[in-house]
Amino acid sequence: MTDGSIDERDAAMSELLGIRSSIDNIDAALIHLLAERFKFTQQVGRLKAEHGLPPSDPEREKRQIARLRALAVDAHLDPAFAEKWFNFVVAEVIQHHEELAGNGGPGDGL
Repeated sequence: MTDGSIDERDAAMSELLGIRSSIDNIDAALIHLLAERFKFTQQVGRLKAEHGLPPSDPEREKRQIARLRALAVDAHLDPAFAEKWFNFVVAEVIQHHEELAGNGGPGDGL
């Protein structure tokens, strides 16, 4: 290796660390945003449970998927990935709603 390639490698490693730091910051922000989102979905779940409403709303979910897929396209993100993410989150939300409604699961005693 020549001194030039060592310098280039060091520069690349430094750039890599900077990029990873940015990724870590974004990951932290996403976790905080998800926590905030789940605070609101818990409110929705309690409201639904109090009024005997079903834990899921398939029509809203369809509208949200279409909306998020369009946002993903605008943001140059794979819309299929956005839909998979949404479906994953909704499955968790519905589970929480079912628990709040007393329909099974670890949260029955809440």
